Amino acid sequence: MAIRKPKKTPEKGEAVKSKEVTTSKSEPREEEIREKAREIYYERIAHGGHGTAESDWLEAEKLLRSSKK
Repeated sequence: MAIRKPKKTPEKGEAVKSKEVTTSKSEPREEEIREKAREIYYERIAHGGHGTAESDWLEAEKLLRSSKK
């Protein structure tokens, strides 16, 4: 996916060139991580497990990154 960001120009009226910024397809989006962390949280609570929101988030990132490679 390519995202175009305009370059800042020092003077008004000059043409603005755009720069392509690419993102890695193997990186999960924040919303995907949030959803997976929520699933991990509910599963952990249902089984009486211990943990934190941060550990759920990190586990979600790890699982999603490994599944996208």
